Amino acid sequence: MVTDLPITIRTDLAHGGRWTSLRAGERDWLWHRPDPARATVRPGDAFIDAGGLEECIPTVRGTPDHGDAWSRPWQRDGDADTLDCPDFVLSRRIDSGPVVLRIDYELHADPGYRFLWAAHALLDVTPDARLAAPDATPTRLFPEAAELLAQPWPDGAHHLTGPWPAPRGLRLDRLGPDDGTAVGAILTDCASVTVTDGPDTLTFSLHADADVPVSVALWRNLRGFPASAPYRSIGVEPMLGSVFDLAEAGPGDAAQVPPGGVLRWHLDITATSTRTD
Repeated sequence: MVTDLPITIRTDLAHGGRWTSLRAGERDWLWHRPDPARATVRPGDAFIDAGGLEECIPTVRGTPDHGDAWSRPWQRDGDADTLDCPDFVLSRRIDSGPVVLRIDYELHADPGYRFLWAAHALLDVTPDARLAAPDATPTRLFPEAAELLAQPWPDGAHHLTGPWPAPRGLRLDRLGPDDGTAVGAILTDCASVTVTDGPDTLTFSLHADADVPVSVALWRNLRGFPASAPYRSIGVEPMLGSVFDLAEAGPGDAAQVPPGGVLRWHLDITATSTRTD
């Protein structure tokens, strides 16, 4: 029997507003890699991969590394968490309902401001886990995938596109076992994905109030990164935008603030289990 599970989260406002727990039933879905340097970061520092879920905005890769939010303290303002950055103000409201966890976001910035946002969730899943998305979803691969493809990477190409679950012949829906590879991909025009790991499922669904690109990023690091001391980390990241680096965003690749100066979106997370114990 499939059981819907209530979901609760914990966040750390002092350290980038990061999510430190995403619990459904007895399972915490977030992976962690403790690093003392995470507690002392300052805006502009290189990214410290401590796991959990980081709010990445206005870019993921590029400058600033993983964006401007993860390295700044957030503030509690009534029922909202708020972040003041030089170019924007971002707020979120967390509603832990009986079945659906909803996070409402609101960004205030100059009309026309372009940005990427990703809920950079690193998940604690086994090598048997699978990622389900609509078949044939256009999926972008980035240059680190070059050595995994049968064909050469074209000179100057920021990304190549192919249909999910095996863009350009590279099967990506399997989240293990560890094979020494690391690859990033973005499932474009994709609002919802589900991770299945044994009896448990976790579904992310993203909705925006304006006509902006809605995607899901995948970071499948099967002990292939970093080269000096590789470890395993699996990122499933609902996002606004369809590239990792804002500097590489072409027309339609980034979210854009509408004329009113406010853009709103929300992320729904649901979980189920068939456990009998």
